[in-house]
Amino acid sequence: MEENRWFLSVIQDEFTSGKIDLDSTVQLFEKLHMPFDFAHVKHAFKKTVDKRKENTINMEDFRSIYRTIVHRPEFQELFRIYSPNNKVLVDTELIDFLKKEQYETEGCETMALEIILKYEPIEEVRKRRQMSFEGFIRYLSSDDCSVLKKDRRTVYQDMNQPLCDYFISSSHNTYLISDQLIGPSDLWGYTSALLKGCRCLEIDCWDGSNNEPVVYHGHTLTSKILFHDVIEVVDKYAFTASDYPVVLSLENHCSPRQQEVIAEHLQNILGDKLLTSTLGDPDVTELPSPEALKFKILIKNKKVGTIEEGMLRRNLDRRGETVEITDSENLSDEDETDETAPLCSKSDSSKRKSDRRSSPLPRKKAKMKKKKLALALSDLVIYTKSQKFVSFEHSLENQKCYENNSIGEVRARKFIKNSAREFISHTSRFLTRIYPKGTRTNSSNYNPQEFWNVGCQMVALNFQTPGVQMELQNGKFLDNGGCGYILKPEFLRNRYSTFTPQNVGRYSKPMSLSIKLISGHQLPPSNLSKTNKADPLVHVEIYGVPEDQTKKKSSVVKSNALCPRWDETFSFTVQVPELALIRFCVKDEISLVSNEFLGQYTLPVMNLSKGYRKVPLLSKDGAKLESASLFVHIWYY
Repeated sequence: MEENRWFLSVIQDEFTSGKIDLDSTVQLFEKLHMPFDFAHVKHAFKKTVDKRKENTINMEDFRSIYRTIVHRPEFQELFRIYSPNNKVLVDTELIDFLKKEQYETEGCETMALEIILKYEPIEEVRKRRQMSFEGFIRYLSSDDCSVLKKDRRTVYQDMNQPLCDYFISSSHNTYLISDQLIGPSDLWGYTSALLKGCRCLEIDCWDGSNNEPVVYHGHTLTSKILFHDVIEVVDKYAFTASDYPVVLSLENHCSPRQQEVIAEHLQNILGDKLLTSTLGDPDVTELPSPEALKFKILIKNKKVGTIEEGMLRRNLDRRGETVEITDSENLSDEDETDETAPLCSKSDSSKRKSDRRSSPLPRKKAKMKKKKLALALSDLVIYTKSQKFVSFEHSLENQKCYENNSIGEVRARKFIKNSAREFISHTSRFLTRIYPKGTRTNSSNYNPQEFWNVGCQMVALNFQTPGVQMELQNGKFLDNGGCGYILKPEFLRNRYSTFTPQNVGRYSKPMSLSIKLISGHQLPPSNLSKTNKADPLVHVEIYGVPEDQTKKKSSVVKSNALCPRWDETFSFTVQVPELALIRFCVKDEISLVSNEFLGQYTLPVMNLSKGYRKVPLLSKDGAKLESASLFVHIWYY
């Protein structure tokens, strides 16, 4: 009865004239603090008034609409199990639920009280330390009941390991917000990437008019923005989403004169945020940690000589001085010749014992040009010196810890196939950036998972292009508080590891995972529906090492986007859970061969919460669909 009194006390003031319209109905839902989708409320309202001549409803009509939208039968079934009187959960009953169903093992008494105080809307019930069904609904619909473990939503990992020990959220052609041929360049590309926690941004620098460098996709019709303006955006938003270091990967196509302008802008705009010297001994034998580099911005570019030489030069006035370096085309980090370079496998070594190389075979000599690098820019490069990749053996014998490689996706994929162990050994030592092949003119993305599987730190994607690939990127970097740095598993940090994605060996303990898909709630209606209908089905997909790649799908629930019910269980054995991601994707079955995307959510398998959990759904562009969710039960061991 208290529930009825509370409900009436909240809504009765709105019914002073007896009836309300749709706008007032929506306002009442807002007043009741329950997430709702306007399309579903509008549909329920319209269904109620369709048989009448007036477009208003009375108090009892509103109660009925509210129950239709909010009072979910699957929640009622759970509530009845733990509430003998089916009216309230006393604190001991809620504690019982938390232990048995949510697998909470510590502090359940305190947790139960916090949940009651936070979610119970009825004051009298709250004072008695009890929870009504209204409070139970609010708890199960809340972020506290999210499928993402609560302790993974803040930084929890060891952030004191060398930079090369982390996966780093990385963007490709960050300035583009469309395709790579005629699309616009826009500062929003940098703003949005930084707000998503991206820690490695790409800046393509070209000579501009009035001695002001510009940023755009060279030799195309993409529009241009000023380098100066890009750096101002970086300065403003670099540490909004994360405190950890930002790397500016410069694709430098500028003349020495404008390279000096770049150096001036970096120093004048970024000030103390710009890293201009080593943190300690200039004789660097190991990369610093993300923790040590907090609130610092690093420049990734070609560099003349060593860090020590650069620091000595910085004590002198070297303005106007340049050094010629040899490069096949330019000072850019991305080399399209990588995409067609032939490779040999380590397995061929028995045939050619004298040839131990696992990287490119000799190829026709490219036409070499002398390009001038301004010392003023070169000397701003500290721990992220761009170094052309030759072979794994060459890097092992010659490469310094602060020298980084960029490898095209095609070449990197061949390495994974032919030399995975050497590739992992390489990425355990050196920062390695993967970039999309040049033929992706529509800014499409590759699957980043295959490169994470071998420990590549900077797997650069076109953030402006929605799709499964960016959903995997966003899902992976939900981990560790969304800070943009994720500590790699030990077997990808160990320089002597024999782990490969094709042969995982003893390095990981398999996980048995069971997911019961119970229901959906307020799913986006189909674009083809004139009402709020859809024929939803759910794909549950695992992405990881090749052995873990799998997809399972539910049955189709006909004509129900509001509250589809499945009650289907999916079982998985995940061989390497440390690398695996799980993706829940909801689709509308248009025909037997065609489905429409409705929403999805992706997260690391290791971040799954056990028990009854809400899976929030995201739109194609990654925005949260505030009221749409799945309800699942998760168990694993």
